[in-house]
Amino acid sequence: MGKTLKLGLPKGSLQESTLKLFKKAGYNISIDDSRSYYPVFDDEEIEALLIRAQEMARYVDNGVLDAGLTGKDWILEQGADVREVAELNYAKGGLRTVRWVIAVPNGSKIKTVKDLNGKRIATELVGFTNKYLKSKGVRAEVDFSWGATEVKPPFLADAIVELTETGSSLRANNLRVIETILLSSTRFIANKRAWKDTWKRQKMENIVLLLRGALAAEEKVGLKMNVPEKSLKRIMSLLSSMHSPTISELSDKGWFALEVMINEKIVRELIPKLKTAGAEGIIEYPLNKVIP
Repeated sequence: MGKTLKLGLPKGSLQESTLKLFKKAGYNISIDDSRSYYPVFDDEEIEALLIRAQEMARYVDNGVLDAGLTGKDWILEQGADVREVAELNYAKGGLRTVRWVIAVPNGSKIKTVKDLNGKRIATELVGFTNKYLKSKGVRAEVDFSWGATEVKPPFLADAIVELTETGSSLRANNLRVIETILLSSTRFIANKRAWKDTWKRQKMENIVLLLRGALAAEEKVGLKMNVPEKSLKRIMSLLSSMHSPTISELSDKGWFALEVMINEKIVRELIPKLKTAGAEGIIEYPLNKVIP
């Protein structure tokens, strides 16, 4: 039997974005309906398990898994003693951190955390919420919510502590935020004993390198173009990149091929300017990984 890394992938809201990230990093993963909790990697050295992010840190801590991906929030909630190998800044809706917030109905008289004294709060993040309220000198009843937390106020709870990326769901349920109690992002975590194993540590570091490269490529694209010598200086002034653009002399005298990586957000405004400045044959292409 060869060596194997037992890796946990988050099931639920992070599942789709995590699988896409791994694919971009170069890993092909198949999930059979009949074995939906056991994804199969095209890397025989990885044995994967789909498990809820809320539970991941506990299973990595106790050694059932060598490594896994979960949110910083659930590491804190579980009180897990794990090695945080890397922060991977992505969430369900894109490349961003998420927030745990205290929210109340728009018509509520509750304005600050102090106003929660003696009130009832619904949340999935019970342990962390209790610690946070204690640090603020607030005593409230914190109930575990099994889901649909936004609909609990005002009849089943006075307030909620809920995860949000954009706040749109809270607004749709006529809730307003009174305080953010935690910012969280996805973490690649390792069991501390597994981290001390030379082979497993190297395997994890290789995976993290590729995942980080895939994330770095998410907001960038490559541009290629042909540029006449008379326009080169002007076009160079229009470009910003990780490093200086690559410039190659073409067989046609007085022409150069230019290649650059650039932020995708500015490309739609940049390409017309490049064309006006004299660039020709402009090609935009996606990037899979950017390794610094």
